[in-house]
Amino acid sequence: MRILFDCRYVRLERHDGISRFSAELVAELARDHDVTMLVSDERQLSMLPALPHVLGPSATGALEPLTAWRLRHVPVDIAYSPMQTIGTGGRAWPMVTTVHDLIYYRHRTPPRSLAAPIRGLWRLYHLSFAPQRLLLDGADGIVTISETTRELIRRHRLTRLPVAIVPNAAAPLGAPVTHTAPPTKRLVYMGSFMPYKDVETLARATALLPDHELHLCSRIDAASRDRLERIAPGASVVFHDGVSDEAYADLLRSATALVHASRDEGFGIPLLEAMSLGVPVVVADTAIFREVGGDAARFFPVGDADALARAVRELEGEWAAVSRASLEQAARFSWRASAERLSAFLERIAGERGSTHRRSHGASG
Repeated sequence: MRILFDCRYVRLERHDGISRFSAELVAELARDHDVTMLVSDERQLSMLPALPHVLGPSATGALEPLTAWRLRHVPVDIAYSPMQTIGTGGRAWPMVTTVHDLIYYRHRTPPRSLAAPIRGLWRLYHLSFAPQRLLLDGADGIVTISETTRELIRRHRLTRLPVAIVPNAAAPLGAPVTHTAPPTKRLVYMGSFMPYKDVETLARATALLPDHELHLCSRIDAASRDRLERIAPGASVVFHDGVSDEAYADLLRSATALVHASRDEGFGIPLLEAMSLGVPVVVADTAIFREVGGDAARFFPVGDADALARAVRELEGEWAAVSRASLEQAARFSWRASAERLSAFLERIAGERGSTHRRSHGASG
């Protein structure tokens, strides 16, 4: 099968979530199919496997609605995009797009990395589900990353198209730990400081654990840092303000647990990263964390710092068993398995919709 894979969300220096999702899946798909990558900047190729590629418009530019029409000459059987915003009109082949989550309908603050005009459009887009429905109706099939999101898509009646689950997986962080008890009393958090992440609960819980340190790995602005220091003045908090993959892996290997208090989440890759090293996770009791963490995770009610502190203390007596269970849970997620799911879905959609698109394109030509 010939696949056009949209790689325009791949970053130039270091992967974020969608960038890694794209790079890992395109590499795995190319093991079994004839894959052509769509990029908007040839510098992206340094972060991608050595595969044929074509240039297209910026994924956030004014020409995005014309993307599929402009690429209709590319000889493929199906196109796949890791986002749902790609322009689908005038295409010559079936197309599958992706809804990662619906989190910004509940938390409408856009990513700060976007330009101001795009942030404005982002807010307007998420005021209702109508734009989302229009975008999804332009495709032939939809991918999402979790059962939690697929259920939300169904509940909100976003599409009647077939929806397949292609989960995330962990970035390779090296060999799992071999110790049977945590060598330190470090608690590690990887994630942003947006309000819904509720890092404040982590800080409050750490203040109740005077012999523990909370390590905050991500870059943080001065206002967020000041707020956390005021909320829990007795907590031992280490602000790393950004770490390399190697430093992050070392921190996890030395930790009692990865902790996460987010009230809402798209998936939970940090959980998988920690569990893949045999490091337990203590996380807020949400549907998506239940799906990712399974029976291996330890849960506390959303926003309950006392319960989080208790869960950390209780973990100390069962750390070795939870570490083993964490490894087993993480092993259920792999990029190879996700690529196989995506491959099967693309083959299905190409078979069901391909002949229709070919007839339509031939008639219009």
